[in-house]
Amino acid sequence: MDIGQLAEKVIAGDRRALARAVTLVESSRADHREMAAELMELLRASGREAVRIGLSGTPGVGKSTFIESFGMMLTGQGLRVAVLAVDPSSARSGGSILGDKTRMEKLSRDPNAFIRPSPSQSQLGGVARRSREAVALCEAAGFDVVLVETVGVGQSETMVAEMTDLFVLLLAPAGGDELQGVKRGIMEMADLILVNKADGALKETATRTCADYAGALRLLRKRPQDPEGYPKAMTVSAIEEQGLEGAWETMSELVDWRRAHGHFARNRADQARFWFREEVRHGLLARLDEGGAKARMAALAEAVALGEAAPAAAAREMLESLGRG
Repeated sequence: MDIGQLAEKVIAGDRRALARAVTLVESSRADHREMAAELMELLRASGREAVRIGLSGTPGVGKSTFIESFGMMLTGQGLRVAVLAVDPSSARSGGSILGDKTRMEKLSRDPNAFIRPSPSQSQLGGVARRSREAVALCEAAGFDVVLVETVGVGQSETMVAEMTDLFVLLLAPAGGDELQGVKRGIMEMADLILVNKADGALKETATRTCADYAGALRLLRKRPQDPEGYPKAMTVSAIEEQGLEGAWETMSELVDWRRAHGHFARNRADQARFWFREEVRHGLLARLDEGGAKARMAALAEAVALGEAAPAAAAREMLESLGRG
């Protein structure tokens, strides 16, 4: 594979090249990791910057429907939209359905949109291991907005906030009261809460739920990266395409304010530091599966299982042997 040529095609907006590049960065093969690092270094000089939006919510809240309606609204305004959808992987087989394209039929046919489903594999936090690199690839390819849809499992799904500029939490009507709203974790990370399905018989319930969460947000400690009135809660209807333009205006307003006050660049710098530490951490863990370290690990694990060594003492011995190595 000619990495230089692949980089040129990605920058030129070649969709097939972009898909190949995402496949490359998601590969765990050692030779592919080297090529992926080279590709990312070449693309770093493109200087392109998209608005990165993370989207989370419980299963069934309508994330895919919202993304399709929201994405079609954005492409209708002349913007190019990339969607990176993370699909849960089976704990037994390791497989994933990867059916997000079939649920976004109209958006998948839009020439100004790019949809890429990826398996979560063993990664926790609602995103795939290489989602951040996939976001950077979409930026280099010239997309204006990159949407990262998480697996959708609940309160601990905050990793997406470490790779996006905005974190949007999608909720269903009657999805909780003010007590739910002040729960720590995912609520503290949200920049915007959208109560979906605000249509038909659920419209009144959605409005009430939105008011509950708006009240709860006022109880949270103010963050330095938020202007007055943020984070906020709004109602939307993905089916009836109501409230989507208002939501986008709110997101754009927040991004513009953060750019003007230096929070945007500072947040991206903090995220770069975070992912550097993550790479180092994963690299150290990978050393445990190599040669002598793997054998030593197995021997100490067996000693712990037989009651011949305490877990803490065996772990200390293992770490000390890595340090000597």
